[in-house]
Amino acid sequence: MNEIAQAFAATGPVAKSVLGVLAVFSLFSWTLMLLKLVQLRRADAENRSFIEEFRRATRLADVQTAANKSPGAPLAGVFRSGYLELEAQVRVMERAGQTSGQIKSLAAVERALQRAIGVEGAKLLRYLPFMATTASATPFIGLFGTVWGIMTTFHAIAASGSTSIVTVAPGIAESLVNTAAGLAAAIPAVIAYNAFLGALRRQRGLMEDFLLEFLNLTERTFT
Repeated sequence: MNEIAQAFAATGPVAKSVLGVLAVFSLFSWTLMLLKLVQLRRADAENRSFIEEFRRATRLADVQTAANKSPGAPLAGVFRSGYLELEAQVRVMERAGQTSGQIKSLAAVERALQRAIGVEGAKLLRYLPFMATTASATPFIGLFGTVWGIMTTFHAIAASGSTSIVTVAPGIAESLVNTAAGLAAAIPAVIAYNAFLGALRRQRGLMEDFLLEFLNLTERTFT
């Protein structure tokens, strides 16, 4: 830690500004990584619990109760949208004097489910754009600091007329510190972004599979 502090203290004002920006990116990125990890773990746990209730239930009303107990489950959100559409259609059919328990359009139910998948997917994508920005921008911010450090070195050489290690070391050290800081901010963000993107694709697949299960159950029950 002392070496890091000394390296930071030895840098110029521009390099300190670059390192400050990189530190902010890194801090926010790590915070969002932890929040996203908690969100996805909760989604996985509540999805498992909800789908067990869904497959075990004999009435959709019972599943609605289970869905309300799983606010963090994307599958529960998809179910709620489909169930609300079913209820609305059943009420319309009953007011029209049609057979109780029938629905007018299975396609409308599917559209409601697809819309809910989009909404739940958007919730899961939250924070990922910042991680992508961190992964792509911070190496270039670090590169700016690197170039500035090299320019500082050349100015020092020109001013002193010497290429001794005492002359070039501060600028080179400044360059390397900025390069390392840029990579330190970018690498975890890249790894986390790709890992979370894979998890979100898996969640999307689960929601698509659940849509088919819901439609099959609806067709058997209401048509």
